[in-house]
Amino acid sequence: MVSVYIFWGFFLANVLGYGGGPASIPLMYEEIVTHYHWLNNVEFSKMLALGNSLPGPVATKIAAYVGYDVLGWWGLLIALVATILPSAIALILLLKLMSKHRQSPIVKGMTLLVQPVIAVMMGILTWQMFSDSFHSLGIIQSAVIGIISLIALTKFKLHPAFIILAAFIYGGVILPHI
Repeated sequence: MVSVYIFWGFFLANVLGYGGGPASIPLMYEEIVTHYHWLNNVEFSKMLALGNSLPGPVATKIAAYVGYDVLGWWGLLIALVATILPSAIALILLLKLMSKHRQSPIVKGMTLLVQPVIAVMMGILTWQMFSDSFHSLGIIQSAVIGIISLIALTKFKLHPAFIILAAFIYGGVILPHI
Protein backbone atom coordinates (compact mmCIF):
# COMPACT_ATOMS: atom_id res chain seq x y z
CA MET A 1 0.00 0.00 0.00
CA VAL A 2 2.94 2.35 0.67
CA SER A 3 3.89 2.08 -3.02
CA VAL A 4 0.46 3.43 -3.99
CA TYR A 5 0.90 6.37 -1.59
CA ILE A 6 4.34 7.13 -3.02
CA PHE A 7 2.98 7.08 -6.56
CA TRP A 8 -0.09 9.15 -5.72
CA GLY A 9 1.79 11.73 -3.62
CA PHE A 10 4.36 12.46 -6.31
CA PHE A 11 1.87 12.16 -9.15
CA LEU A 12 -0.40 14.81 -7.60
CA ALA A 13 2.44 17.17 -6.72
CA ASN A 14 3.92 17.05 -10.19
CA VAL A 15 0.72 17.06 -12.24
CA LEU A 16 -0.67 20.02 -10.26
CA GLY A 17 2.71 21.79 -10.03
CA TYR A 18 2.11 24.14 -12.92
CA GLY A 19 5.37 25.90 -13.67
CA GLY A 20 7.86 23.09 -13.15
CA GLY A 21 10.06 22.09 -10.24
CA PRO A 22 9.83 25.31 -8.23
CA ALA A 23 6.04 25.24 -8.42
CA SER A 24 6.00 21.55 -7.48
CA ILE A 25 8.11 22.03 -4.36
CA PRO A 26 5.30 23.42 -2.14
CA LEU A 27 3.00 20.65 -3.37
CA MET A 28 5.68 18.03 -2.68
CA TYR A 29 6.20 19.56 0.74
CA GLU A 30 2.48 19.20 1.42
CA GLU A 31 2.54 15.51 0.47
CA ILE A 32 5.93 14.59 1.97
CA VAL A 33 5.80 16.52 5.25
CA THR A 34 2.19 17.40 6.03
CA HIS A 35 0.18 14.55 4.53
CA TYR A 36 2.35 11.42 4.71
CA HIS A 37 4.95 12.54 7.31
CA TRP A 38 7.81 10.90 5.40
CA LEU A 39 10.09 13.80 6.42
CA ASN A 40 9.80 16.63 8.92
CA ASN A 41 10.36 20.36 8.16
CA VAL A 42 14.07 20.31 8.94
CA GLU A 43 14.72 17.12 6.94
CA PHE A 44 12.80 18.54 3.97
CA SER A 45 14.75 21.82 4.13
CA LYS A 46 18.09 19.99 4.23
CA MET A 47 17.08 17.67 1.39
CA LEU A 48 15.86 20.63 -0.69
CA ALA A 49 19.09 22.57 -0.11
CA LEU A 50 21.22 19.60 -1.11
CA GLY A 51 18.96 18.83 -4.08
CA ASN A 52 19.27 22.41 -5.33
CA SER A 53 23.05 22.23 -5.16
CA LEU A 54 23.18 19.17 -7.44
CA PRO A 55 22.67 19.27 -11.21
CA GLY A 56 19.34 18.33 -12.74
CA PRO A 57 15.67 19.01 -12.00
CA VAL A 58 14.91 19.37 -8.30
CA ALA A 59 11.57 17.54 -8.50
CA THR A 60 13.20 14.31 -9.68
CA LYS A 61 15.90 14.52 -7.02
CA ILE A 62 13.28 15.00 -4.29
CA ALA A 63 11.26 12.08 -5.64
CA ALA A 64 14.32 9.84 -5.84
CA TYR A 65 15.46 10.67 -2.31
CA VAL A 66 12.08 10.36 -0.62
CA GLY A 67 11.06 7.28 -2.63
CA TYR A 68 14.31 5.54 -1.69
CA ASP A 69 14.05 6.64 1.94
CA VAL A 70 10.49 5.32 2.27
CA LEU A 71 10.64 2.10 0.23
CA GLY A 72 14.19 1.54 -1.01
CA TRP A 73 14.96 1.06 -4.69
CA TRP A 74 11.37 0.12 -5.48
CA GLY A 75 10.17 3.38 -3.89
CA LEU A 76 12.76 5.34 -5.85
CA LEU A 77 11.52 3.84 -9.12
CA ILE A 78 7.84 4.43 -8.28
CA ALA A 79 8.46 8.04 -7.23
CA LEU A 80 10.46 8.78 -10.39
CA VAL A 81 7.83 7.25 -12.66
CA ALA A 82 5.09 9.22 -10.87
CA THR A 83 7.16 12.39 -11.23
CA ILE A 84 8.37 12.10 -14.81
CA LEU A 85 5.95 10.05 -16.89
CA PRO A 86 2.66 11.93 -16.33
CA SER A 87 4.37 15.29 -16.85
CA ALA A 88 6.10 14.13 -20.00
CA ILE A 89 2.87 12.80 -21.49
CA ALA A 90 0.93 15.91 -20.43
CA LEU A 91 3.65 18.16 -21.84
CA ILE A 92 3.47 16.56 -25.25
CA LEU A 93 -0.33 16.66 -25.38
CA LEU A 94 -0.78 20.13 -23.88
CA LEU A 95 1.89 21.79 -25.97
CA LYS A 96 0.19 20.54 -29.10
CA LEU A 97 -3.17 21.83 -27.84
CA MET A 98 -1.83 25.16 -26.56
CA SER A 99 0.12 25.89 -29.73
CA LYS A 100 -3.09 25.34 -31.65
CA HIS A 101 -4.99 27.80 -29.38
CA ARG A 102 -2.16 30.12 -28.29
CA GLN A 103 -4.10 33.30 -29.15
CA SER A 104 -7.15 32.25 -27.12
CA PRO A 105 -7.98 34.60 -24.22
CA ILE A 106 -8.88 31.53 -22.14
CA VAL A 107 -5.42 30.00 -22.55
CA LYS A 108 -3.74 33.36 -21.86
CA GLY A 109 -5.93 33.89 -18.79
CA MET A 110 -5.24 30.42 -17.42
CA THR A 111 -1.47 30.83 -17.68
CA LEU A 112 -1.44 34.35 -16.23
CA LEU A 113 -3.85 33.85 -13.33
CA VAL A 114 -2.11 30.78 -11.90
CA GLN A 115 1.14 32.72 -11.36
CA PRO A 116 0.01 34.56 -8.18
CA VAL A 117 -1.09 31.24 -6.67
CA ILE A 118 2.35 29.76 -7.30
CA ALA A 119 4.02 32.88 -5.87
CA VAL A 120 1.97 32.62 -2.66
CA MET A 121 2.78 28.90 -2.29
CA MET A 122 6.52 29.62 -2.74
CA GLY A 123 6.26 32.46 -0.23
CA ILE A 124 4.67 30.21 2.39
CA LEU A 125 7.34 27.55 1.87
CA THR A 126 10.07 30.20 2.09
CA TRP A 127 8.62 31.52 5.34
CA GLN A 128 8.52 27.99 6.81
CA MET A 129 12.16 27.41 5.84
CA PHE A 130 13.21 30.76 7.33
CA SER A 131 11.35 29.87 10.53
CA ASP A 132 13.21 26.58 10.80
CA SER A 133 16.48 28.42 10.18
CA PHE A 134 15.75 30.99 12.89
CA HIS A 135 14.99 28.25 15.39
CA SER A 136 18.12 26.23 14.62
CA LEU A 137 20.70 28.97 13.91
CA GLY A 138 19.27 32.01 15.63
CA ILE A 139 17.93 35.19 14.11
CA ILE A 140 21.28 36.98 13.71
CA GLN A 141 23.08 34.19 11.85
CA SER A 142 20.02 33.45 9.73
CA ALA A 143 19.62 37.13 8.83
CA VAL A 144 23.34 37.58 8.01
CA ILE A 145 23.42 34.44 5.86
CA GLY A 146 20.18 35.51 4.15
CA ILE A 147 21.49 39.03 3.42
CA ILE A 148 24.82 37.74 2.11
CA SER A 149 22.96 35.25 -0.10
CA LEU A 150 20.64 37.97 -1.41
CA ILE A 151 23.58 40.24 -2.26
CA ALA A 152 25.52 37.40 -3.89
CA LEU A 153 22.49 36.45 -6.00
CA THR A 154 21.32 39.93 -7.01
CA LYS A 155 24.38 42.19 -7.06
CA PHE A 156 27.13 39.74 -7.99
CA LYS A 157 24.86 37.41 -10.00
CA LEU A 158 26.47 34.28 -8.50
CA HIS A 159 24.93 30.97 -9.45
CA PRO A 160 22.75 29.60 -6.61
CA ALA A 161 24.77 26.36 -6.53
CA PHE A 162 27.87 28.30 -5.43
CA ILE A 163 25.94 30.01 -2.66
CA ILE A 164 24.52 26.70 -1.45
CA LEU A 165 28.02 25.17 -1.58
CA ALA A 166 29.37 28.09 0.46
CA ALA A 167 26.58 27.57 3.01
CA PHE A 168 27.45 23.86 3.23
CA ILE A 169 31.10 24.71 3.84
CA TYR A 170 30.19 27.35 6.43
CA GLY A 171 27.81 24.96 8.17
CA GLY A 172 30.29 22.08 8.17
CA VAL A 173 33.56 23.87 8.86
CA ILE A 174 32.86 27.14 10.68
CA LEU A 175 29.49 26.69 12.43
CA PRO A 176 30.59 23.77 14.66
CA HIS A 177 33.32 26.01 16.13
CA ILE A 178 31.02 28.90 17.01
